Amino acid sequence: MSAEESEVGGRIILVPTPIGNLGDITLRAIEVLKSVDRIACEDTRRSGILLAHHGITGKPLVSLHEHNESRKSPELVAAAQSGERIAFISDAGMPGVSDPGYRLVQACLEQGVPFDVLPGPSAVLTALIGSGLPCHAFRFGGFLSVKSGKRKTAMMNALNSGETGIFFESPHRIVSTLQILSEIAPDAKICVARELTKKFETYHRGSPGEVLEWFESHTPKGEMVLLINAG
Repeated sequence: MSAEESEVGGRIILVPTPIGNLGDITLRAIEVLKSVDRIACEDTRRSGILLAHHGITGKPLVSLHEHNESRKSPELVAAAQSGERIAFISDAGMPGVSDPGYRLVQACLEQGVPFDVLPGPSAVLTALIGSGLPCHAFRFGGFLSVKSGKRKTAMMNALNSGETGIFFESPHRIVSTLQILSEIAPDAKICVARELTKKFETYHRGSPGEVLEWFESHTPKGEMVLLINAG
């Protein structure tokens, strides 16, 4: 199927959105968002800010989030079967990566409805390259568990794999997580990437103990990506 053919007819289009800086969106993504019949959003209020910033107004918005994705996906797929072109955007980054989108894709596959996935921003890859840790092989573990035991197991598995492990972590748990890392792998190389692409973006690199010392003396704030490598 040619690129021209993929733009025609009813379909679902997954569109990545900026992870912080509103300017980090592709020209193609803007064109798609302007041309579709409606836009499904993880949070219509948050997406409305992005759309208004890029002059995309008056477009019908519908909500598609983790609590209604199973119910709403068949409705959107049915609309695409009827000829509608529908874009889906999550709050930030690539839909489906620790965000809604997986069930929507599955619904498209089950009903034979065409869908496109546009390339774009990803906190996972941005943090990986910026960390300075090995990037030839890596594993993404999504959000670390709120339970310390499961967090410890997930990080040990990543360290034992020989690959760079990448996790999303809450500022409320980062100190506890770094304490666990300091105990199980004091010589590991780690990085905490914070507020990526935003005004106060920072990368904290070093051993678990060194990074822990910084976060123990500074109130953890913002969205964080934790990267670990056994070295």
